[in-house]
Amino acid sequence: MLRRHIAILALIFTFVLTGLEGGQTLAARSGGGGHTTASATFSLVLLDSTDGSAHWGQRVTFNVTTDVSEPHVNVVCARNGVVVYGATTGFYATYLWPWTRVMTLSSQMWTGGDADCTAMLWYADGRNIATLGTLAFQAAQ
Repeated sequence: MLRRHIAILALIFTFVLTGLEGGQTLAARSGGGGHTTASATFSLVLLDSTDGSAHWGQRVTFNVTTDVSEPHVNVVCARNGVVVYGATTGFYATYLWPWTRVMTLSSQMWTGGDADCTAMLWYADGRNIATLGTLAFQAAQ
């Protein structure tokens, strides 16, 4: 049952990510009567790579620079169109996010091989989720 919920959540992230276009730096509008823009940049940081590329089983994190107070990064990886990995972590500037910012590129469904991955930088703005940017990367065997 837990696997099914995880798979459904990963599919939702995949549908959201496949509908997004753009580079690493995007502006987002908040909801409500007026419009506010938020700016952000983020980049992939390879913690274990010896060749400058992401690989299955290795750890990654992100350099995040933004003017929003509670940004998050989602990563979804797929093999042949099937989601095999999904993770979310916060990149808060304060102590409010005590969990790890490091993601290990593997799962019970992803035990090896290449995958196409997409990272999405986002924040919650009241009842809405605002996307600040997306970043596609390949994870090789």
